[in-house]
Amino acid sequence: MLEFTVAGLARQVRLIAALSMTATLIGSALAQGVERPRVHFNQTWIEEATRAHKLDMTDPMAVFALVFQSLPDRVQVYPTENYYYFSFVANGSLYHGNIRLDPLDRDQGKLQFGYFDGLSEWRPEWDLTHFLVLDRSHGIKLERVEPLVYRVTFDARSVVFALNDLSAVKPPSGAVHADERYLGPIFDESAIRFFFVYNPKARVFHYILDETAPVADVLLPMKRTDRILIGRRTGFAYYRDHRLERKILIGVHKSNALVNNYFDGPFDQLPENFIAGEELREAIVHADPSVKGKIGRLGHFIDAEGRYLIDPYITYTKDRELLRVHACATAKTKRPAEYPGCFHAPT
Repeated sequence: MLEFTVAGLARQVRLIAALSMTATLIGSALAQGVERPRVHFNQTWIEEATRAHKLDMTDPMAVFALVFQSLPDRVQVYPTENYYYFSFVANGSLYHGNIRLDPLDRDQGKLQFGYFDGLSEWRPEWDLTHFLVLDRSHGIKLERVEPLVYRVTFDARSVVFALNDLSAVKPPSGAVHADERYLGPIFDESAIRFFFVYNPKARVFHYILDETAPVADVLLPMKRTDRILIGRRTGFAYYRDHRLERKILIGVHKSNALVNNYFDGPFDQLPENFIAGEELREAIVHADPSVKGKIGRLGHFIDAEGRYLIDPYITYTKDRELLRVHACATAKTKRPAEYPGCFHAPT
């Protein structure tokens, strides 16, 4: 995801109550191998929404204490930008937030923490936002236990954060075109996995669906063409490549992008733990020379907040909007140099 700073909150995490329930189910199944679904009840949601709380939402350390005390002794951080998301209801308002172990400063004992009130299509702005970089001055001790495993100690309690180790994940033969460079694996907060690639000849990035593991969605073909498939749960739209046996992400639904929920697309879940050397920065600068000297190794802006946005897919409202990708792809299958550009949304 994007960095969780006050100015950058509009591109931060995301939860609405229903999505939080879905993600809990998926996360539990992934972590525990649960064979039966976990059932969530409206009664529980109503009782939580109507319960009065004395928590001071303007006090970030009080909110951090609540979240930290609510964690189990060990948590699994699935998203590849190392965000551990949470949400809760307090006095009739839904709050979202995250704890992040940023690779740029986690080994210096720094932990990022932020939270904000929820977005909706009828109220697309926040009333309350808070962001802190926590360290020993806040009573926080962050230490590396082993590669991609960290221990956080606060108020005489420790919690182990296990980051998602996808270092062994590689695209299968035929998933990456000869013209493309594989940059790394992505585990999106939607529970969908991708292979992140860059095509230097076409100067475009692609998110390729990782089907080496079970896909946590049901992909339904469009009526107009079975080349386009849309996820029933996520709304992610894919195109079945004419050249290779793979599916390229071509769209996310606008309603999800507007409220910054779990299904707003993988632009904010780059494989930062697995980027080799300068590969990402070199690819970004090659695609967009205007940012030369302005971004760091992982795509962060040096003199500004946020990260370079890589979202080559369409933000769609009606599925018919995706047909332009199909029209382009079928027209340019015999023009290899132009074909990859069909899967890059115009800027």
